[in-house]
Amino acid sequence: MGELKIGRMVMGAAATNVYFLYREGEKDVLVFDPAAHGDMIYQKLSEHGFVVRGIYLTHGHFDHIYGLKALKELTEANVFAYEEEKELCGDVEMNVSDLFGRAVTAEVDTYLSDGAEIGYGDIKGRLIATPGHTQGSCCYYFEADGILLSGDTLFEESVGRTDFPTGSTSKLVRSIQDKLFVLPDDTKVFPGHGEQTTIGHEKKYNPVAGPEAFF
Repeated sequence: MGELKIGRMVMGAAATNVYFLYREGEKDVLVFDPAAHGDMIYQKLSEHGFVVRGIYLTHGHFDHIYGLKALKELTEANVFAYEEEKELCGDVEMNVSDLFGRAVTAEVDTYLSDGAEIGYGDIKGRLIATPGHTQGSCCYYFEADGILLSGDTLFEESVGRTDFPTGSTSKLVRSIQDKLFVLPDDTKVFPGHGEQTTIGHEKKYNPVAGPEAFF
């Protein structure tokens, strides 16, 4: 079994990270948060012979789903999200796409529970529910490979905003402290915006680290 590789495309007005995971030497790929230009994502992956086997959302905000419809149509891949995000995915006001001038909803095939196993073939991970940025925000953890896709929950020395519908600062802090900071320090963190970091780095330098964390 080859090394789990992670690729990134930065797309859309919010410079959202679109990630794709695959095993070295294999062509099955999972896509996370198709932020925009689903046709372009499909084209770039196809040029390298990749076949999209699943599309996963960390949450349903507009800047993470604008490319979903086109990518789903072109690949016929199933779309997955955390079950607590169902309402937001289907409401243009809650996912704030209406506010930003292009109303869109996310068509999700399967809503998953906290701790659900995800993946395809030799790509195996699990969903970690991390409410706070939205009520249905989640992360995807690939334990054997030391990789966490943190969406807009955890950034490099920062966290996701909580002023949009269903957001909660207290829940966000608890999610990070109780669900993410318990992971190994060398876990590589790939956030929805910005650059890669590690759990160990965030435990030292993130504002939510420590028992008196607040925003």
